[in-house]
Amino acid sequence: MTSTQDQFPSLSALLREGLGDALAPDAETLLEMMTDDVSFEFPFALPDGIEVIDGKAALAAYLPKVGELFTIESLTLDRAFLATDRRSGVLEFTGKAHATATGARYDQTYVSVVDLRDGLISRYRDYWNPLVVLSATGGADAVNSALKGAAADA
Repeated sequence: MTSTQDQFPSLSALLREGLGDALAPDAETLLEMMTDDVSFEFPFALPDGIEVIDGKAALAAYLPKVGELFTIESLTLDRAFLATDRRSGVLEFTGKAHATATGARYDQTYVSVVDLRDGLISRYRDYWNPLVVLSATGGADAVNSALKGAAADA
């Protein structure tokens, strides 16, 4: 399953910048960069929040909900490390955004650990500060309600 529309072109560009040609050259959108069985993990999930999204179909259902919660202004790669075997990498980046419902700033620092298989991301661990999300959105209930509904739809 691939998508002709990229929900987060700035993240796709950042991944391409950080992982370079370790990513399959024809993988242009965020979903195209993922294996069908990708595991997208949130080790610092909100209380009662989503901890893991399993599979590209579930991720495809989840991403539009994130896009509704936040308007991303920019993502800037600070550092990237690619393992010598090119099967894993670590990206540190900053995001500038605002919460759609509240207008509050959502400026976040991320560390993402990725595993690659055949030029595609098979596991993505997204480390971020949940307190920034809570501050921008006004609480976990609204965020979890919006995002869990997406996970249940997949």
